[in-house]
Amino acid sequence: SLLLAVSLPTADIISTVEFNHTGELLATGDKGGRVVIFQREPESKNAPHSQGEYDVYSTFQSHEPEFDYLKSLEIEEKINKIKWLPQQNAAHSLLSTNDKTIKLWKITERDKRPEGYNLKDEEGKLKDLSTVTSLQVPVLKPMDLMVEVSPRRVFANGHTYHINSISVNSDCETYMSADDLRINLWHLAVTDRSFNIVDIKPANMEDLTEVITASEFHPHHCNLFVYSSSKGSLRLCDMRAAALCDKHSKLFEEPEDPSNRSFFSEIISSVSDVKFSHSGRYMLTRDYLTVKVWDLNMEARPLETYQVHDYLRSKLCSLYENDCIFDKFECAWNGSDSVIMTGAYNNFFRMFDRNTKRDVTLEASRESSKPRAVLKPRRVCVGGKRRRDDISVDSLDFTKKILHTAWHPTENIIAIAATNNLYIFQDKVNSDMH
Repeated sequence: SLLLAVSLPTADIISTVEFNHTGELLATGDKGGRVVIFQREPESKNAPHSQGEYDVYSTFQSHEPEFDYLKSLEIEEKINKIKWLPQQNAAHSLLSTNDKTIKLWKITERDKRPEGYNLKDEEGKLKDLSTVTSLQVPVLKPMDLMVEVSPRRVFANGHTYHINSISVNSDCETYMSADDLRINLWHLAVTDRSFNIVDIKPANMEDLTEVITASEFHPHHCNLFVYSSSKGSLRLCDMRAAALCDKHSKLFEEPEDPSNRSFFSEIISSVSDVKFSHSGRYMLTRDYLTVKVWDLNMEARPLETYQVHDYLRSKLCSLYENDCIFDKFECAWNGSDSVIMTGAYNNFFRMFDRNTKRDVTLEASRESSKPRAVLKPRRVCVGGKRRRDDISVDSLDFTKKILHTAWHPTENIIAIAATNNLYIFQDKVNSDMH
């Protein structure tokens, strides 16, 4: 059922969504360079079902538009990725990045203010010392809760190309950032230098055959990370082997079926997202038409392949003409790694249960945005007989696409970004995927 539907102005097209490690906070980044943080309301005795409601906690401008004078290029303010850091104290921290610059933000709460200074008045101005005749002990008085967001570090000048992903290491001290051709390793306390750990840039750019599309650290082993490529392959690297991880430890690649080869084969095989499972045993990847689950111990082929919207296979020509074929869909695991989720067109999103092999198509739309509205499964039909609620493949709206999704780390709560609308759904009844 629906917990929250937030509609933002068109300029605020959501470009990333991310739950923190407890799921109490949810951050979204948008095209205008803003970050909006939502906080989950605690359950109250008067309204026992209110737990799970998310309300706006803080909004701040993370990035501004810039201009690269050397290259005569505009650097847009759009937030490409947000990653939460594991919480070490009462404050929360997150990393946000646009195409070039990564920033570390600290989010703190203040509900008390000091009063009764000896040398300052109520407004903070210094008193005339001749009027101070007695000493008093300053006290902390309660005040309305204030959420303060402050920039702690700015990691700039690390990338020549556009940053597509950032990932925090399980050692909680380092993180990596990837662009089209290189991956850099940063220390969270050091802003003026980073170590280049992957560089696939050829000596002659005319020899360039593939680019890096996404990368992520292993959730438990701080030396392992994976990166995906536009050719559909995954490379698992071990930082213990060498300082520069150009030689991968494992290459995960599915051999192409020659009978399916077409002009679009390479474009649709490009991996748009890769995510380690919470257990660290599997990897989930998304390409244009499928999601695949890979076992870290089996490189030859994926363990499971799920068709997201196979009915689009016959429409690739028109999707190429309107550039939709280059859309980058993300994918997500549920907390127990048993269900996977990814977006599609027409504001549809798909869920696949790995145990029962059932799958469902759901729609995030304004029609279902009444509070506690229950989602009905949707079906797309390709010619032939049509059931009553079926939608024809020819009437799908390709401007309404769900690229960004996130799943609560432990509960069945999902966040869906449908262009400039954010939907948060919760499974109120079952623990299965419906």
